[in-house]
Amino acid sequence: MSSDTNPPAGERRHMLRRRHAKPAASVPGRVRWRRFAIVFLPAAAISAALLTATANGALAASFSISGQQGETSADSLTGTGFQQFGTADVTHGGTIIPVAESEISSAQITNLCQSLVESLPLGLGDVTLTIRGGTGGTPVSASSLIIDANQLSGSTATFGNIQEGIDAGSVSDAPGMPAGTAGNFAQQATSINISNLQEIAYATSAGTLTLPGFSLSLAAGDSPCFPGGPVNSFNL
Repeated sequence: MSSDTNPPAGERRHMLRRRHAKPAASVPGRVRWRRFAIVFLPAAAISAALLTATANGALAASFSISGQQGETSADSLTGTGFQQFGTADVTHGGTIIPVAESEISSAQITNLCQSLVESLPLGLGDVTLTIRGGTGGTPVSASSLIIDANQLSGSTATFGNIQEGIDAGSVSDAPGMPAGTAGNFAQQATSINISNLQEIAYATSAGTLTLPGFSLSLAAGDSPCFPGGPVNSFNL
């Protein structure tokens, strides 16, 4: 090959040093967003990959979900050890539902509200199941909290030492909790604080969940924790 396409040896060594140089280490810090919301890939764009992953047993779901959605709201959620990545839940009938899985090692939640609205058959109208806790000055506490949601927002979200774009199979800020599929996008942070949390989720699980001032009610009508949420169809 001619010398026109081969730089001198000294220049080649310089280019190699630049090519293999490690990127500068990011400075640990905090990210604060005035409005926080998860951005999801369209379901159609990832459904084929999810079907393949399910067939290969790559989706680690601890239980089959109903496919119905509930709401959660809170004045604040403060946690340590946060990681989040895309995955999918599978219903009992085999339907695959893309979700964003948020995992928090330890969380404190003030003024927690959880609701599920069901539309009854035979024209009987709607009913709302509501659970509340952490309303008397002592917050709800949760360990190994996992939330599979398709909507999550807050007036303010603050993340400590956040890393965005980390490989989902390499997340480590919530030790002992499941990682995602290698090669997929994820983010993690050593701490998280969300004010005025609103969430719509398919499933929630926790190692422990303690609700001071616990109450549960079932009432006629559509009266969720916040307006605009889903209404599910009750199955006889």
